[in-house]
Amino acid sequence: MKAKVRIGVLGCGYWGPLLIRNFKSLPECRLRVVCDPDIARVKHVCALYSDLQGVTDPQRFINASDVDAIVIATPVNSHYSLAKASLLAGKHTLIEKPMATSSRECEELIDIAERKGLVLMVDHTFLYSAPVRKIAEIVQAGDLGEIRYINSRRLNLGLFQKDINVAWDLAPHDISIILHILGESPVAVNCQGNAHVSPGVEDVINMSLFFPHKRFATIQSSWLEPRKIREMTIVGSQRMIVYDDLKTREKIRIYDVRVVRPPHYDTFAEFHYSYHYGDSYIPHLQQEEPLNLACRHFIDCIETNSQPMTGGHQGLEMIRVLEGASTSLKMNGAPFMFGSSNGSAPLSLRSSDSSRYCSKPKKPRTTRNQRVLVRSFV
Repeated sequence: MKAKVRIGVLGCGYWGPLLIRNFKSLPECRLRVVCDPDIARVKHVCALYSDLQGVTDPQRFINASDVDAIVIATPVNSHYSLAKASLLAGKHTLIEKPMATSSRECEELIDIAERKGLVLMVDHTFLYSAPVRKIAEIVQAGDLGEIRYINSRRLNLGLFQKDINVAWDLAPHDISIILHILGESPVAVNCQGNAHVSPGVEDVINMSLFFPHKRFATIQSSWLEPRKIREMTIVGSQRMIVYDDLKTREKIRIYDVRVVRPPHYDTFAEFHYSYHYGDSYIPHLQQEEPLNLACRHFIDCIETNSQPMTGGHQGLEMIRVLEGASTSLKMNGAPFMFGSSNGSAPLSLRSSDSSRYCSKPKKPRTTRNQRVLVRSFV
């Protein structure tokens, strides 16, 4: 009988208990121990699951010999140090998003994992959700035509963070989805925002990502909205998709609408845009809990020694986008160019070992003319 992967979860705050519940439900692994410096949190989790061992010392937890993999669900500023200690201790490691606080930290974690032959995965949960997987499938099949732009809104009242702004808190969900759908890296980003409640911690931002071939995406994130909104629109040359994650059913609706510019005309009076209004339809989705699929994928990658769909390189690309957005924010919204003297070179976003979830990676192409074109957009 194959030995079960032995799991430990570090962090019992908001996200940790959700991870604990999902790993407990998987027959492929055995959740052995949980850790949090707050003894009250540890006692609460252990009261729910009587077979768990609870500890409050992270170093003792990481060095435990009876744990094969560690799941980190702690504040962002602790991700790097804890993940580094976990990898150096020979543990496969799953990190809650975002992966770290800088691309340099991400690169070091990737290097350690690759040298030691360990699985390093980032919890970009939405990429495992049925709606996003269906959208990616539709886009890759070419059913929408050429993608023109993506617009995303993730708004609510709170939860306010102290160590990161709203861009680092909410935008990673949308960035991960956009990068996955488009399958390439942005060539530039600009970001504007304001801190209304806590000085120095922006609670509302508007971000724009610019991609090759005149494609772009906009992201609006806020902790100061009266309504909770989780909506994304993908506009193609042939069809369009509206994705509303708050709907219990009908999360995706596809619209057979488009507008076409007439190719030839002799006089201005003959010039008319052609509008096509077709039917809209709702594709069937096989509903499964995304976090459960992510946890299962982590275990599967450990057992098969394969690269996760949301591995270290995808986590690094996310951080590079957030770093560029932060730089733009400090420059009052001036564009940050990736691959320039003050930027970062784009990476391939999709893992070729993740065919279970996505297609083969597309190599990003960023030419000098494309970078000049982006400047004209901003």
